[in-house]
Amino acid sequence: MSTTVHIRNANSADLIPMTDLLKSLFSIEKDFTADGSRQMQGLRMLLGNPRARILVAEEQGEVVGMCTGQIVISTAEGGPSILVEDVVVRTDRQGKGIGSMLMEAILGFAEENRATRLQLLADCDNTPALKFYDKIGWDKTSMICLRKANA
Repeated sequence: MSTTVHIRNANSADLIPMTDLLKSLFSIEKDFTADGSRQMQGLRMLLGNPRARILVAEEQGEVVGMCTGQIVISTAEGGPSILVEDVVVRTDRQGKGIGSMLMEAILGFAEENRATRLQLLADCDNTPALKFYDKIGWDKTSMICLRKANA
């Protein structure tokens, strides 16, 4: 029996399953710690932000994947760029094309906003994710990510 995956904009009813997806994502990333209340707070902020989009992959009424994107202004591009974050597909649904569907949909968000570039950060030890991004045509750059906590 084949099932259909539908990509749609997230809503507040998706907060708990999205928080669960983020927990699984952050469990493999060394730089982040899963904290459900913080993740839910961030998701709520994104849901209410017209310069952001949260997409979910829904299969048989269940959220099985998600992706977020936010508009930033790039001085290098002289216009909008999309910062893609939180690309995650439930482990038991990986390898089924769901991640590609989410990334194609976030590209649509970029096109709607005339963004000339999309960018994302990936954990350097997350080999499956790096292979996925390479497979769908994302290029590695010479840039590295630096961060400084402010609280």
